Amino acid sequence: MKNIAFFIVAAMIVVFSACSNAQPGQIKVEGGWIQGTVTDSMTIFKGIPFAAPPVGELRWKAPQPVQQWEGVKQTIDYAPAPMQGGNPQSGKSEDCLYLNVWTPAKSTKDKIPVLVWIYGGGFSFGSTCDPMYDGAKLASKGVVLVSIAYRVGQLGFLAHPDLTAESPDHVSGNYGLLDQIAGLKWIKQNIAQFGGDPDKVTIFGESAGGISVSMLCASPLAKGLFQGAISESGGSFGPTRPTTYPGENMKTLEQAEADGIEYAKQFGASSIAELRQMDAEKFIPAGWTMPGGWPIVDGYVIPGDQHTMYQNGNYNDIPVLIGYNSDEGASFSRERTPEQYIEGVKARYGQFADTLIAAYPAGENSVPKTARDLMRDAAFGWQTWAWARLQSEAGKSKVYYYYFDQHPDFPEGSPMYGFGSPHGQEVAYVFQHLNNADPNTSASDKEISEAMGTYWTNFAKYGTPNGEGVPEWPAFSDQNPKVMYLGPTPHIGPVPSEQSLKVLDTYFEWRRTPEGQAWAK
Repeated sequence: MKNIAFFIVAAMIVVFSACSNAQPGQIKVEGGWIQGTVTDSMTIFKGIPFAAPPVGELRWKAPQPVQQWEGVKQTIDYAPAPMQGGNPQSGKSEDCLYLNVWTPAKSTKDKIPVLVWIYGGGFSFGSTCDPMYDGAKLASKGVVLVSIAYRVGQLGFLAHPDLTAESPDHVSGNYGLLDQIAGLKWIKQNIAQFGGDPDKVTIFGESAGGISVSMLCASPLAKGLFQGAISESGGSFGPTRPTTYPGENMKTLEQAEADGIEYAKQFGASSIAELRQMDAEKFIPAGWTMPGGWPIVDGYVIPGDQHTMYQNGNYNDIPVLIGYNSDEGASFSRERTPEQYIEGVKARYGQFADTLIAAYPAGENSVPKTARDLMRDAAFGWQTWAWARLQSEAGKSKVYYYYFDQHPDFPEGSPMYGFGSPHGQEVAYVFQHLNNADPNTSASDKEISEAMGTYWTNFAKYGTPNGEGVPEWPAFSDQNPKVMYLGPTPHIGPVPSEQSLKVLDTYFEWRRTPEGQAWAK
């Protein structure tokens, strides 16, 4: 008995000695020990692996468990971004499944609410290393900030019959979404080590990141991994369509597989085995492209039409904060003349074109904001409005709806006259990265940025954006359709362009009918 007691005590001494030898900023996570950067108010970890490198035979497979490492991994620099056409600051690699953590916690017992950032980039670009996404300032408002990487483009979303056949779940594509889910699972298991609360996680993202948030809210695979969601210029409530358009970006697995076959043929590959042998640089296009550049309705990660799923109550019922910017269309509209605009609307909307042109009119010699707003609403405005209405009708959790409209009043005659807030402008405001030294940064800009940072972090802490120091933000419902206008001061207003949205709604309603589905083919 004495020998047994001796060995137990000796073992405890070894364990406690190992813990006591840990340096400031060193913690143990799945995979091993990591070393971060310690500042007066924050500890920062960059480039933490959350899954095995998806390379070789793991290319186009669901993320696998993280591999163990020896010693203490230095997590002080961003890991390479996923493979893409651009050149992110941290470089790029297929070995890209890493995340970053900014934590103000002083102890693992702090249990601080967690905000998890998902970057945008049209599902073809993006990285966590963008300076705009540095989480220190937002984390200083009392949250643990995490940013997660995911595969993009063809490596993230290519579907192919060979991939479906080898999958235990009989699906392919959506690897990027599975990466996000793997990252959230890692956070659930490890964030307490950083002083975060694994039961108080809020996901947030912009553009493709905001659309990802919408999809994760509907995916049964993500159930229980987060307790709140913020979507900036996101939402995915349009039906599938073989020829895709903004707001109707989704394809079925069958359609995506057929596209995948044709895509592989471009490179002389008759099978996925051959494509796996190729250098990824050879088949990653320089620009955004389909196929393989967008999530699909695969019946597994995304079970079906999200609009229908919400109508039936088949989604993760959690509080959401959702919205979009006033002039998203300025970033996406390519039409430069009224004739081009009218031609494009007729090509996309068919029998609904004339009604929509009346609701979103062009000028005699220009394509003004009224016309650009059709692009804004098809891709973002209607998606947000539909999301808000569906959840407030079918769910128990509250919806907070915003409209970002912070911009200078451009003088008449200026090239920017009549323009509002373009796509992505709000990100700097949320992350508190306005350039205060810039003379063009106004007192109103600073007020809106401070309010947004407070609203976003309040939401992570309390499930509501409300709290001291900011105007009251009422929950949205069809009976109380109140929207928070973020600019030039935070204030409550009506649903923007509601009558035009109702016209667009009739189109999307028709598109979900058998007649509308047949027409789209």
